[in-house]
Amino acid sequence: MKITQIAGFLGCGKTTLLLKLSRALSDGGNRKIALVVNEIGEIPVDGKIMEESDMQVKDIGGGCICCEVASTFAKTIYRLFKDFKPDHVLVEPTGVAVPHQVKLAARMGGRDAKIELGPAIVLFDATRPAELLDMDMLGQLVTTQVKDADVIAISKIDAVEPGAVEDASNRVRAYNADADIVALSAFTDTGVDRLVETILDWKEAR
Repeated sequence: MKITQIAGFLGCGKTTLLLKLSRALSDGGNRKIALVVNEIGEIPVDGKIMEESDMQVKDIGGGCICCEVASTFAKTIYRLFKDFKPDHVLVEPTGVAVPHQVKLAARMGGRDAKIELGPAIVLFDATRPAELLDMDMLGQLVTTQVKDADVIAISKIDAVEPGAVEDASNRVRAYNADADIVALSAFTDTGVDRLVETILDWKEAR
């Protein structure tokens, strides 16, 4: 059971990408896919969107996966393994989650379940790089997410000029020299196939 997180700050397109990846990874039903959605608010809007798309969703409300609900997340991972045995679990943490801490929470569930960690995919919105990186508190959070990423997806490339995509790529590269960078538009499906291949081929470093 491979666990892959789709992280990134609010509004960067995580839910849309999650739906695209889940359909592609399922390969017409040949693979079993589970989605875990983490929402801070009382109303899990993202989970409702997914249910309307005929997806089975385990929603964890009331906090961030990497802090308040870590034990609940671990229990969710175990229950998925025990009752559903998916090939892949796609996790959408809150926009304020830190990928490294999400991985630790996933490993808590792996103590009683056979799991493998997939890549931490962090979305970075090409339409607002200055807002995401240059503001004090928000910049600290986003740079931490970028530093923790295994793959950085420069999202919403359909909404900007090519030069803006290159600028966003250069800006995140300054914080993470090792991550793969993928130009992504979930609207036009650009980059989605490459992310699917990355998830399928990913081997966790031991």
